[in-house]
Amino acid sequence: MATYQNLHPWTVTPAEAVALQQRLRERVRIEPLPAEPETIAGCDISFNKYEETVYAGIVVLRLSTLEVLEEVGVVSTAPFPYVPGLLTFREGPALIEAWQKLTIEPDVVMFDGHGIAHPRRMGIATHMGLWINRPSFGCGKSVLAGKFDDPAPERGNWTPMLHRGDTIGAALRTKNKVNPVFVSPGHLIDLPTAIDLTLRCDGGYRLPEPTRRAHLFVNALRREHLSPSD
Repeated sequence: MATYQNLHPWTVTPAEAVALQQRLRERVRIEPLPAEPETIAGCDISFNKYEETVYAGIVVLRLSTLEVLEEVGVVSTAPFPYVPGLLTFREGPALIEAWQKLTIEPDVVMFDGHGIAHPRRMGIATHMGLWINRPSFGCGKSVLAGKFDDPAPERGNWTPMLHRGDTIGAALRTKNKVNPVFVSPGHLIDLPTAIDLTLRCDGGYRLPEPTRRAHLFVNALRREHLSPSD
């Protein structure tokens, strides 16, 4: 069972959630990895904005081959309403529930979302990175915070995302002439490493394999849960 640190209750008000984000950001460490990772996990969540059921999935891959080593998922109930900027309070409990089911504790974790590329520097990859105490980063499909120039159209090009004078992430081209993804460090990792890992997890699609596989997994979990039983 993968371990984690219980940092705070999830049943809080939006104002209390913002205060928790402000307090937790003091613990975040942006730094290079201490060693070459062998495994990487992708995490994703599926839910309807105004419904309480949450589908969470984690897929662990071998970094060198992108072979899937383990998949775990849970169907849970969100303890928090849909509030932009506070999605971890809605998604986090289900992800922790899934995390506990892992038999392989990954060396690094990629989230479908953001790390410090967040108005309070506390996106899901940062917040959950603190909970699981694992190098974590975000690879988002859209921008939550920050401005950037469009990177050159060839795969591997990137431009910095800037917010209030800080570089908080990168707009990264993962395929030629395809919209960039938005990579940001979460906790215990730095931006160059997060960019490098995203490019190494190339399966020929815009999205890197860890979060792409996790996305497919949670959608299958949702379909299975919603389909009428025989």
